[in-house]
Amino acid sequence: MHQCEARLGSITILFSITHLQLHFNYNYTTPSSCVNRPIDLVFIIDSSRSVRPAEFEKAKDFLQDMVDTMAIGADATRVGLVNYASTVKIEFLLKTYSDKSSLKRALSHVEPLASGTMTGLAIRTAMEKAFSKEAGARAASLNIAKVAIIVTDGRPQDNVEDVSAAARASGIEIYAVGVARADLSSLRLMASPPLDDHVFYVETYGVIEKLTLKFRETLCEELRGGITQDPCTCEAQIMFQKQVQSSIGELIFLLDDLSEKLDLMEGLPRY
Repeated sequence: MHQCEARLGSITILFSITHLQLHFNYNYTTPSSCVNRPIDLVFIIDSSRSVRPAEFEKAKDFLQDMVDTMAIGADATRVGLVNYASTVKIEFLLKTYSDKSSLKRALSHVEPLASGTMTGLAIRTAMEKAFSKEAGARAASLNIAKVAIIVTDGRPQDNVEDVSAAARASGIEIYAVGVARADLSSLRLMASPPLDDHVFYVETYGVIEKLTLKFRETLCEELRGGITQDPCTCEAQIMFQKQVQSSIGELIFLLDDLSEKLDLMEGLPRY
């Protein structure tokens, strides 16, 4: 069942034409949390030496923002974290945290590792360990999607093509996020098809948070399936807001036209 918790928002336009004031008020709801069918999600995060401390903090902020958009719980979305550089460390498993506050606190305490960018090893570790039943991944019979989001700023120092293909074949959907110096061809080797929907790039860690909404819409619209245009669904809310913005633009155009006509009328002689 797909639901959407909402908060009340408001749009107000004030248009003044000499003594005429026109107020346009529109109240609408915006989704604050997309609650959908559960997923098993593992973040695979590059913390090699090329990722500066301040940049790593930005990466962790991005992960926490992502978690904020999800319903977290043993029967909802489960999240694990694989941290890697020249070595790989599973920071916590899918079964470790079942509430959002504890999960975000754990993310905030993750520390970078060292030099090296063994991305292929990290993907293999995620496939064989982080997505294992023992780690908290749910049985395939439950039809719960397995999603990996890789965030890296460098070129892998090991092979990623074969292990990524094996991970995808095992049922893991891979998103590859490249930052700054990331190698685009490697991102494309890692990601699931269609690549346009699974490969992302940002110029710096300073703007990585702009991907939060994109992932939110992607996970809400594309991965879950069975979506209808019910006004209470997240994607319907997104479409509705776009329609509202378009309508407001049309209204402003009409009001501008009206203003010009009134200006012309003011210059005409009165009888």
